[in-house]
Amino acid sequence: MITSVVLLILGFGLPFGYFYLKKNPQFGGKLVKEDSKRLEKSKQWKNGSFQNQSKMTMSLSLKSVPALLKENLQGRKARNPKEDIKIETFDPEKFHRDGIPKFIWYGHSTLLLQINNKNILIDPMFGEDASPVGPLRTKRFTKDTLSLIEKLPKIDAVLMTHDHYDHLDFKSIRILRQKVDTYLVPLGFARHLEHWGVDKSKITEFDWWQEIKLFDLDLIYTPTRHFSGRGAFDRAKSLWGGWVIKSVVHSIYWSGDSGYDDHFKLIGEKFGPFDWGFMECGQYNERWDQIHMYPEDTVLAAMDAKVKYAIPVHWGAFSLALHHWKEPITRFISAAEQKDQHFLTPAPGAVVDMKMKNTNYWWTSYE
Repeated sequence: MITSVVLLILGFGLPFGYFYLKKNPQFGGKLVKEDSKRLEKSKQWKNGSFQNQSKMTMSLSLKSVPALLKENLQGRKARNPKEDIKIETFDPEKFHRDGIPKFIWYGHSTLLLQINNKNILIDPMFGEDASPVGPLRTKRFTKDTLSLIEKLPKIDAVLMTHDHYDHLDFKSIRILRQKVDTYLVPLGFARHLEHWGVDKSKITEFDWWQEIKLFDLDLIYTPTRHFSGRGAFDRAKSLWGGWVIKSVVHSIYWSGDSGYDDHFKLIGEKFGPFDWGFMECGQYNERWDQIHMYPEDTVLAAMDAKVKYAIPVHWGAFSLALHHWKEPITRFISAAEQKDQHFLTPAPGAVVDMKMKNTNYWWTSYE
């Protein structure tokens, strides 16, 4: 009897699982043989996948997953805000093209940046779920955020750091297609956008340290210590990194997801100092501290990169780790003040320009 039930489950479950993995658009494009041959030319590609500069020895294994899932389920409600986080409505009057660099942070790692009067959107994840294919969903702290895209201005370029779900969102890309002229993405990444209907001619892929001149800006794709992958079989099959954006007058650094390592100092030496540094801060855990920074490391990374004003990102929208949602920002501020590192903490949706130096403690209005 038990054997019959197992066979019945497998009979229905395996075809469903195969169809789910094969047809679900969330997984993005499949890596084909021609792609692999092209990626093999990168110095970062070794033994069939991309590699970090520093060796990784993470303690997260398949055996630890059940315990991690249990911890996640038990304390999730207590870690999240008790009410929805508000995001300010886009105001074109405040975001007009006046030559002054400005930005809007939409929570987590989504940023609308204006520099040289060009609108650049970084990691446009406006979706409501950072775990759209897993058994456990990761709902955003704010509802109906996809509707924010409709109000955005024309986007001159989208910059992507890597293909994880909390950075690359299927629904967001589909809505954005009519607004975007150019996509600058990591090596191996274009297949996702093409699979979702983005014109191939609009996409340019980058290796670490590769740069392009665009809108009188120098854009450089920089190393991080992280990984990539959206499905069961594509781990590290596309690259991961950050971005340097330089005009004649201003320099901006987007750290990308990363563990603390010596690349921050190298980036600072090559391209610093930076007026703004948008630094990863949040979703950390001792199990994966080689690929995400503790807030104290975030401050050190900003100092290494020669950042004048550090803006902590990768927090304030999702609970992807076991810490309270406010912990990253409180620890970051404490460490920054101890190290005399200047910082900005804008409210989600607020317009910040290069003249503004005030700090907004907006999270204190929420529990």
